[in-house]
Amino acid sequence: MSLHCRLILVVFIAVTSAVDPGVKVKLTAKGLEYGRQLGMASIQQKLKSIKVPDMSGKQKVSPIGKVSYSLSNMRIVNVGLPTSAVDLVPGTGVKLSIANAFISLHGNWRVKYLRIIKDSGSFDLNVKGLTITTSIAIKSDATGRPTVSSVSCAATVGSASIKFHGGASWLYNLFKKFIDKALRNAMQKQICPLVADAVNDLNPHLKTLNVVAKVDQYAEIEYSMVASPTVSQASIDLSLKGEFYNIGKHQEAPFSPTAFSLPPQNNNMLYIGMSAYSVNSAAFVYNKAGALSLYITDDMIPKSSPIRLNTKTFGTFIPQISKSFPGLMMKLLVETVKTPVITFVPTNVTTQASCTVTAYAIQPNTTLSPLFILNLEISVSGQVFVSGMRVAGAVSLNKMDLTLRTSYVGEFQVRSLDSILQMVLKVVVIPKLNVQLAKGYPLPAIGKMKLVNTQLQILKDYMLIGTDVQFTP
Repeated sequence: MSLHCRLILVVFIAVTSAVDPGVKVKLTAKGLEYGRQLGMASIQQKLKSIKVPDMSGKQKVSPIGKVSYSLSNMRIVNVGLPTSAVDLVPGTGVKLSIANAFISLHGNWRVKYLRIIKDSGSFDLNVKGLTITTSIAIKSDATGRPTVSSVSCAATVGSASIKFHGGASWLYNLFKKFIDKALRNAMQKQICPLVADAVNDLNPHLKTLNVVAKVDQYAEIEYSMVASPTVSQASIDLSLKGEFYNIGKHQEAPFSPTAFSLPPQNNNMLYIGMSAYSVNSAAFVYNKAGALSLYITDDMIPKSSPIRLNTKTFGTFIPQISKSFPGLMMKLLVETVKTPVITFVPTNVTTQASCTVTAYAIQPNTTLSPLFILNLEISVSGQVFVSGMRVAGAVSLNKMDLTLRTSYVGEFQVRSLDSILQMVLKVVVIPKLNVQLAKGYPLPAIGKMKLVNTQLQILKDYMLIGTDVQFTP
């Protein structure tokens, strides 16, 4: 194979193996600002842990001569980070800038001079004009979760002032410039490593992303990232798989995601785009699991209804039933024959389902005698809403169409059963379906995340959730 052909093959494989996401997440500048506020508290705590080692030495002080000194038990008593900002760096991550920071330190001093004179006391060091700049890369780890790391850092100290208390503090004041420079250097060396630690401390929280979230006994949804995060001047964008699977068996749906783009909205901290592909993969999973079937018996029909599931009621429309199976109760089995199709168009969600309805007479010995099988085409409209950290919904019947598939009781007019089947759908099937839909399925989440000020829009081929977030300890 020629080199040219090999290059074409490599490009083809790279393109065809790319996975379009079923879910997109956008973190805006407003969300990044909230993250900055949370992160600064962590950095402040890290800087409070600066450990300044004991220092000792000799310094020539005129006119006394050589003075032996030691500084010990030094500890940080205050850290202030009054000014900070975070900026997006397209293609890389974010840049965190801290300005006008200050650190206060307290310690003990001890001196010996003229060979026999000893003295001691305490001192305070105030470091001002501290600036820190660090660049943070955002990537995807092997599990499909986001990960961050500090890739560069610079820290500088603007000025420092030291004040000695007690004893021969006047002596220290003679060479305090030497002392405060040594202390500044000792602290400055530790700042960037501690900032890097604070950044790395975010990763355990990021690892709580629910890359596989259980929905119920049938299904789970995968939210692993299918590509590294994309950083632009306006947002950080994550592409998540967003596909439902049968629990313990990850069989891909027989269809692929359609590419979609989130609109340039930025009023909320976070935007989540959930494509029609995701909910259609759920329909595939539930249909394959046999969960989209329901036996309907007379005790499920409201007692106030004149229509009963027995051969007497159905015999009114199909006389052969009451003749061949007099005085028996009946049972209906409603089940899908193929995966329902969910469609998103602006402001509307519709589902088309192809089903069969099999009617049985229940014999005294509980065996079932088939009476007929109907083809049932139904269309329902959906409402979608956010409940806590889950997407939930409800449906209502738009229309239905019945045709005869098989009859074991001779020919009959299928239209005569329209009213019965409509009643069954409205009072039994759809209410039961809505009970399950109201439980919803989990949204992608990190840690103890709470959504506030949430809005949901139905757009073409996807739904858009715009929300602010709060994290609780």
